[in-house]
Amino acid sequence: MTRLLHIGASPRGAASESLQIAEQFIAGYRERHPDHEVETWDLWDGSLPAFGPAAAGAKMTVFGGGTPQGEQAAAWRDAHAAFVRFDAADRLLFSVPMWNAGIPYILKQLIDVISQPGTIFGVDPQTGYSHLLANRGKKAAVVYTSAVWGPPLGPEFGRDFQSTYFDDWLRWTGIADITEIRYHPTLTGDADEERRATQTAARQAAQNSASGGQCQRCGSVDPDYTSPVIEQPSDEELAERLAEPCTPSSDISTFIRLDD
Repeated sequence: MTRLLHIGASPRGAASESLQIAEQFIAGYRERHPDHEVETWDLWDGSLPAFGPAAAGAKMTVFGGGTPQGEQAAAWRDAHAAFVRFDAADRLLFSVPMWNAGIPYILKQLIDVISQPGTIFGVDPQTGYSHLLANRGKKAAVVYTSAVWGPPLGPEFGRDFQSTYFDDWLRWTGIADITEIRYHPTLTGDADEERRATQTAARQAAQNSASGGQCQRCGSVDPDYTSPVIEQPSDEELAERLAEPCTPSSDISTFIRLDD
């Protein structure tokens, strides 16, 4: 069964903007996917293990090719259990408020706990990192909120190390299908209007999560979008096409980059 895991990084409960928006996403997701399992992991509930001296020592032991023992082994088991809970999800939803231009420390703790060799990444001295969650069909949606900083404002209102850092981490794990949902009313914006619009966008994003229709830059959703029906050619039609000579009409490398 497909599983959506909502990871909440705000300690503010019902008063949290990011959690309210995430709830709208979940409501839309349940409407679209009533047969999917939905779980919420409140990172503040005490279930997230620490990553202190024993765990750090275990990580260095594994890097050195050894097997953690004693308290290191116990800490390593706890870290692995947290990763298993994270990895069991096919779809991930994060509610991420901005704290001091970055992410809440509890979310950084999750990252430090589960980002381990052999689970999230591998590393080669010659080729660098390998991304172990890549090509596994995982998708992520991230709710980013802030009160003072907003995209149109200058550095006197702060900078965004929140989404830049977290997006980079997600892609480093190998998760590249990422939807952003943003709420940045700023101190002079209409918070109520922005809230309504963002909550609506969150619900629509969840309902479009399997069929597209969402701009990956701004998060806006076309509610009338439907996936195109692509008819596959028959064997005879395919054979005829392959028998035709290829006549390139342009140098496509002039117009297309590898990362497009």
